[in-house]
Amino acid sequence: SLALQPVITPELVQGRVHLKCTYSHPSSKPPLLYMVVWSRQSAPGKKDQVRQDSTLQSFSYVEMNGVNLQLGDTVFCTVTAFTRDTQEQHSLPEESKGFYAGIKILPESLQIAEDGQEHVLTVLSTVPIACPGQDDSCKITLQLSTEDLDSQLLGPPNIALSACQVDLLREPCSGSSCAAAALTVTAVTDFAQDGNRISRIRAEPVGWRDLLWRAYTPQDVKVTVQDLPTGNCYSFTDPHIITFDGWRYDNYKIGTFLLCRSMSRAFEVHVRQWDCGGHRSATACNCGVAAQ
Repeated sequence: SLALQPVITPELVQGRVHLKCTYSHPSSKPPLLYMVVWSRQSAPGKKDQVRQDSTLQSFSYVEMNGVNLQLGDTVFCTVTAFTRDTQEQHSLPEESKGFYAGIKILPESLQIAEDGQEHVLTVLSTVPIACPGQDDSCKITLQLSTEDLDSQLLGPPNIALSACQVDLLREPCSGSSCAAAALTVTAVTDFAQDGNRISRIRAEPVGWRDLLWRAYTPQDVKVTVQDLPTGNCYSFTDPHIITFDGWRYDNYKIGTFLLCRSMSRAFEVHVRQWDCGGHRSATACNCGVAAQ
């Protein structure tokens, strides 16, 4: 065991996206040769070999060409060392951690409630963004959309996004990010007791001519919206009023009244009542409402 500790990092080589496998380089006489096997995860617990490379260097490159290696692949490199004279004697193979090449939306799933809170989503690319031509800016534009998976239930969408598009602008790779953007998602307060509902957020690259990005769609984000009970109050017929806490009143007056005001936020409801009983009875009816 040589503790080669292979690590995969992304890199642009001559304007094309490559992955670089780097490993420690023990001093040895005669010098060591390294066999680097690149593979991709094809199914849980299964890997397909993509390329094999023998080198004296302490690194090896493979190109993300959209054919052998595509965006969305999880890539591994396995390194074995040996000498020219004793190729039958080699070190134990050491495998890198899996490197996910593509766009991640974090967190990958969310549980939120109908409470008006904004939740931050981070969109990042783990691979550098190439510039396909001199006139093109170095960015990927993602079109965002939401889908209610409980489609049999009619009504407003479950979630709202702060943006319909995000741009991933090229920047130096740091950690697992070569470009990043942020947006927020909020559960829609629909005042309906419709149970917990599931939606998903989809991001699709638009206007990209490069083969690597053209056929790629990032993984959806699953959002579970927790239904919260909603307070109700009423003003009906001539008018009878039932408050949030269940008290009952009558108000036969003519005019404009403050029906409800929040003490903690900018929320107010006014109601206008007119004479609808004529000479026979003093009866007022709602004829207008204004809400802020």
